[in-house]
Amino acid sequence: MSNSTTERKAFFKSLRGKETEGAEMSFMDHLEVLRWHIFRVALVLIVVAFVAFFYVDWIFDNIILAPSRNSFITYSGLCNLGHKLHLGDSLCMPPVNFQLLGQTVSGPFMSAINISFISAIVVSFPYLIWELWRFVKPALSAKEISYARGSIGWVSLCFFSGAAFGYYLLAPFTFNFLANFQLGKLGVYKYMPTLDDYIDTLTSLILGCGMAFELPVLAYILSKLGLITPKFLKNYRKYAYVIILVVAAVITPSPDWTSQTIVAVPLIILYEISIFISKRVYKQRQEAEKQWD
Repeated sequence: MSNSTTERKAFFKSLRGKETEGAEMSFMDHLEVLRWHIFRVALVLIVVAFVAFFYVDWIFDNIILAPSRNSFITYSGLCNLGHKLHLGDSLCMPPVNFQLLGQTVSGPFMSAINISFISAIVVSFPYLIWELWRFVKPALSAKEISYARGSIGWVSLCFFSGAAFGYYLLAPFTFNFLANFQLGKLGVYKYMPTLDDYIDTLTSLILGCGMAFELPVLAYILSKLGLITPKFLKNYRKYAYVIILVVAAVITPSPDWTSQTIVAVPLIILYEISIFISKRVYKQRQEAEKQWD
């Protein structure tokens, strides 16, 4: 074990009120370590964003604009599913038809930079979690480290699953609703969203759903650490449902109940899965504590 790692463990132990062995890091030394973690994260994001900027035209045409087109796989997939289930055209959504409006000279360039950095965050997410793990790991005991084994992979899997859910399912519903919503019957309002508004909406859906899908992993880790129990999750289930509805309303820019329900139902299912995971972890933790004692 390196001297820096030993010193960091001593520092974290001192914060937790435990006896330390060897030298202790000062607060400034600890900030210096944090600074290098942040530096590496920023460097990776810049490099990946630079590569994404090189291919930004392809990303914009084939990924960013895809949910706003009739040819997007979700529209045909849901329509075909409705026909196979003998539901007629109930799952078929009306055509999406809108053009993006630019209001500033620098709009396309700034949007390209925004797309590049959002792409970098999504692609580099596992590395970001890994750097966070490297920083937190010295503060954990051997038992706590064993509890968190494999968490990086599960955190990344849940994030990408949520991001895919927001992109392939929630975004088409949102854009379809907004593009076909009419205010009044005279037809005096023409829907022409700005480029920035469209990108911000798509980004909030992808990143918001990606973070929301971390609920089972968070429940697993907190249960392993003994910070929550299945009884706690069950007792506060009704409050959690209210929070989920609020989160669904915040994540979905459109006010229609369909989009909010599409977000709320998976989150409720994830919460129930979290209770199940916490219950299993709680039993395993009790058995492990007996072995450690």
